[in-house]
Amino acid sequence: MDTELKPLSMIYNEKSGFHANQKDDIYEKLMTIWTSHGFEIQVFDIGSEPDIKTLMQKIFQRHAQYSDCGVIVAAGGDGTLNAVASQMLKQKIPMGILPLGTFNYVARVLHIPLNILEAANVIATGEPRASHVACINDQIYLNNASLGLYPLFIKKREEYNRRFGRFPLNAYTSGLDVLIRDRKELKLEIEVDGQKYPVKTPLIFFGNNQLQLKELNLKISKCAEVGEIAGVVIAKGDKATLFKTLFQTIRGKLENASDVYSFGAQKVIVYSKKPKLTVAVDGEIVSMTTPLTLHVEKNALKIMVPHVIASV
Repeated sequence: MDTELKPLSMIYNEKSGFHANQKDDIYEKLMTIWTSHGFEIQVFDIGSEPDIKTLMQKIFQRHAQYSDCGVIVAAGGDGTLNAVASQMLKQKIPMGILPLGTFNYVARVLHIPLNILEAANVIATGEPRASHVACINDQIYLNNASLGLYPLFIKKREEYNRRFGRFPLNAYTSGLDVLIRDRKELKLEIEVDGQKYPVKTPLIFFGNNQLQLKELNLKISKCAEVGEIAGVVIAKGDKATLFKTLFQTIRGKLENASDVYSFGAQKVIVYSKKPKLTVAVDGEIVSMTTPLTLHVEKNALKIMVPHVIASV
């Protein structure tokens, strides 16, 4: 080991097929790019340790042996990025992103190229910029967290992806499928910056990625940009309202839909009589103990971005 080199640790999900034979050429080019910029590279499968915390401790120990802090690269979609980022808050080491997901909102909002080799160059030659990270209970979300119908959308979308391939259209098709088959409402109380509101809703959506919110034409994208909790609540759960809401979502006019309310806040608490609620966090389904507490850790995550891009 040459401690004068810069350490680069790449974390990927073997199940994603990143090391598949048809991608060997890209993989070799990645190694060439990083090696030419003085990086000593080690690759880790995210499933190689019992949990992400154990894996990241191993990687942090590796980086501590070098004079340069280097960079830790997350190669994958939302789930991989979330897992790696969850362990890198307020770290000196920046995170690099190789965008391998379907929508790649985190990469896009930071102007990181979606071309893998161009993204590798940004990791090697870019600059670290601080990003806001939203938290729900003890978990972070880079894009969104939601409860109600949205976790059902995620489950159905994954079924469509397995059957037909991973296409953005599946997000809308799976949503339509769920609306036809399953419409559940949650009875909750939401505390927004100290003010409580009783809510009966089929869906609550909290966004942290201003690009995703902008594509829905939601004014609360500004809230996410400045480090506030950005929330959307659908206030009615009848079939007609939900179909209209889905239609407006597809058109990018969700905020124009009736019975849809959005807000920005520093802190949000979601109360329920149920001891646990199912929550979709950056596309992963988790069970969380109530009440759910949301806040934003401002400028908590350093990410390698192209030069002269404003911090988010």
